[in-house]
Amino acid sequence: MYILGIESSCDETSVAILENDKVLTNLIYSQSFHKLYGGVVPELSSRAHLQTIKPLLDQAVKEANLTLNDIDIITATAGPGLIGALLVGLTFAKGLAFSTGKPFIPVNHIEGHIFSSFLMTPKPQFPVLTLVVSGGHTMLLNVLSDYEIIKLGSTVDDAAGEAFDKVAKLLGLGYPGGPAISKAAESGKRSAIKFPISELKNKYDFSYSGIKTAVLYHVQRNYPDGNIPQEDINNICASFEYAAITALTNKIELALKEFDFNSISVVGGVAANKYLKEQVLEIGNKYKKQVVFPDLSYCGDNAAMIAYRGYKIYQSGKTFSLDYKAFPSFFSEYFKNM
Repeated sequence: MYILGIESSCDETSVAILENDKVLTNLIYSQSFHKLYGGVVPELSSRAHLQTIKPLLDQAVKEANLTLNDIDIITATAGPGLIGALLVGLTFAKGLAFSTGKPFIPVNHIEGHIFSSFLMTPKPQFPVLTLVVSGGHTMLLNVLSDYEIIKLGSTVDDAAGEAFDKVAKLLGLGYPGGPAISKAAESGKRSAIKFPISELKNKYDFSYSGIKTAVLYHVQRNYPDGNIPQEDINNICASFEYAAITALTNKIELALKEFDFNSISVVGGVAANKYLKEQVLEIGNKYKKQVVFPDLSYCGDNAAMIAYRGYKIYQSGKTFSLDYKAFPSFFSEYFKNM
């Protein structure tokens, strides 16, 4: 069975084709021009999706050595995300489904991330302790099956990736912030500055507004003229990264002590962070658990994870009409609170 996936929730346009759970092609166009503005400009993002989605589809079909008639299922991200950007991919997918008579499956973007690690070999084994860390979401989940996800905790304010972006902007490192902070942190000392690690009423929840503010106050107090020596930038980045990542790994350890898991999976854009990977692998060795990270191309926004998730939803027997609407805020019928 061939599955076409389309992703356009933010600033990446992506088209992928899977043969069952095997990725035949996964094309991603990243809108790098947003760096000029220090963040994503929604209107410009939507226009870029419009310009690139058809050429990407043509290239994907060609690389997979298929035609549109060979496609069995058409899937697309329906949310959460920027509403204008979402509508481009979702409407395009529905048009394809209508014109070809193929089944249409809308996919939750976060569910796509959650199951992106199942594109790997070997796959995680249920139940999976899954940490979702991206620019817009930070969640800790007990993934019991393809269709049952228990939310242990989530961020109460900023997401981890959002905090990385804001701290990078504060330090003049540009956008996106994650790679820039990680690079600077390699030359810094993690113990140079003690930034706060949040503790909340729900022990599995996260908060990143405090650490973001702590970095701001540290910079304002010590560098009132705005000139920060490179060595100090490195130390700030290393200390920030340590606190931000420790907030994540502390929750993973708490969950491993309370629940029984076969695997640990870390997904989303921040899953590409080298220090996070090192710390989670150490935890996996300590608790003797399988650890699965998606490949780098599946960490960020991509259509392969959307196609895979859509395929699993299709296998459940669910059907969808072509008037299915985009949802900019989070929604999932498969999520349950602890």
